[in-house]
Amino acid sequence: MNNHTEKIHCLIIGSGPAGYTAAIYAARANLKPIMYTGLLQGGQLMNTTDVENYPGYPTGILGPEMMEDFKKQAERFGTDIRFGLATKVDFSSHPHKVWIDGEKLVEADAVILATGAEAKWLGIPSEKRLNGSGVSACAVCDGFFYKGTEVAIVGAGDTAAEEAIYLSKLCTKVHMIVRRDQMRASKIMQDRVVDTPNIQVYWNSLTDEVIGSNVVEGVRIVNTKTGDKTTIPVTGFFVAIGHQPNSEVFKDYIKTDDQGYIITSPNSTKTNLHGVFACGDLQDKIYRQAVTAAGTGCMAALEAERWLSEKGFK
Repeated sequence: MNNHTEKIHCLIIGSGPAGYTAAIYAARANLKPIMYTGLLQGGQLMNTTDVENYPGYPTGILGPEMMEDFKKQAERFGTDIRFGLATKVDFSSHPHKVWIDGEKLVEADAVILATGAEAKWLGIPSEKRLNGSGVSACAVCDGFFYKGTEVAIVGAGDTAAEEAIYLSKLCTKVHMIVRRDQMRASKIMQDRVVDTPNIQVYWNSLTDEVIGSNVVEGVRIVNTKTGDKTTIPVTGFFVAIGHQPNSEVFKDYIKTDDQGYIITSPNSTKTNLHGVFACGDLQDKIYRQAVTAAGTGCMAALEAERWLSEKGFK
């Protein structure tokens, strides 16, 4: 071993609700977990404002504050939390090898992957500037804040259709912006959108700009066929064009689906490799909620503890 190599019992990669919950359970089980947080310590919730749907916070809490609570709880039980990014892995033999920031080598008996997924964005400056001030990538998380108002949603897949229908139950009107003259969504979801009276679909349309100085006040769209621009007054702008799981560094060893989500065994966080477990949005493309991520983080730690015990690792 060189000076940069460290041998550890349980390594957790990622620091959102899944990673921190795995850390709490692993630390309480005396697995002496070491966590590398990734570049965004706390994960996607660091980019959110009010979180009102996580149990135990009756008056709501800011996303970054909630992640600080998770962090303190993980540290309280002895988790060694370090800032660093997993840049390379070698899972071809045991112990599992993980390189941090391109130089430090960690060899771990068990590895819990909790690197999450990132929402895909349109890439326009006004969208970034107003993110958290009316711009959102999660209707289920933030739709309630726009109850009784008009909102816009951009996207054409099943998720966009589902979120448009969800918003239609809360908002007076949902303006759905679709890039082509048809949706990618399944036929049944398309029919539901068309049959929902307060959803208006704008075909062949692109978002030109999200309007507003401090909060979203409207969205300007452009028709790709005619070039005509239309400004729609809305209070919320939802982007539903998909998510990108942060799985690239693991793909040579861990099985993923065609979108890059890590495949785990049914009702489990086990991957195709012994001693490697995946939890949170890295393997969940359906629910993508903090509470479900935390639940799978708990599962991953319990399964890692059981696996380590069965294999006789101390």
